[in-house]
This record gives sequence, structure tokens and C-alpha cells, in this order.
Amino acid sequence: MPLLASAQKLFSVDYESQSDLKVFVVNYESQADLKVFKVDYESQVKGNNGLWFFVPYSSQADKKIFFVDYQSQSDLKIFFVPYRSQAGWRNKSKQHLLY
Repeated sequence: MPLLASAQKLFSVDYESQSDLKVFVVNYESQADLKVFKVDYESQVKGNNGLWFFVPYSSQADKKIFFVDYQSQSDLKIFFVPYRSQAGWRNKSKQHLLY
């Protein structure tokens, strides 16, 4: 059985139709499904735990995401945290979206 790759290398697309996942950034941590920390290097990405690295080309991404304007349009609600140690899932039922 092959190992599941964790999708934490992301590319932000310009059009919803190009995306694998629609994401909404919430104003408060308590509203988020996932607390995200943006890492500086691809090598810092390990597992499906909210450490995201944005790649420069869509072909390098595990998932292509589109940022929507309204929470109701989203598949996943995220909150960007200032510290790596704060990243992680608040709503584990959405975790499958990033596998």
C-alpha cells in the first residue's frame, strides 16, 4: 500500500475552476478548521499539520487552492498564525481535504 503524500505544498490559483480546494481566511482562530503557519522553506513541510509552503509554479504543488470571498463558498476555513507551534487542525473532519 503506497504512503499517502501530505499536501502541504500549495499554489494559489487565479480562478476557482483551476483549484482543488476553496479556502476562506477567517478573522478569528476560533472560526478556523485549520490554523496555518507559512514556512520559508519547502524542507520545513512535514505531515498534514498546517505548515504550508507556497510554491512558485502550479506543477510543483500538492494542491491548488483558490481564496474565496465568502465563508459559505469555502471547503476549508483557515487562520494564519504567527508561530509555527500554533499550527494545526481544529476540525479534524476536514483533514482529508489535504491528503
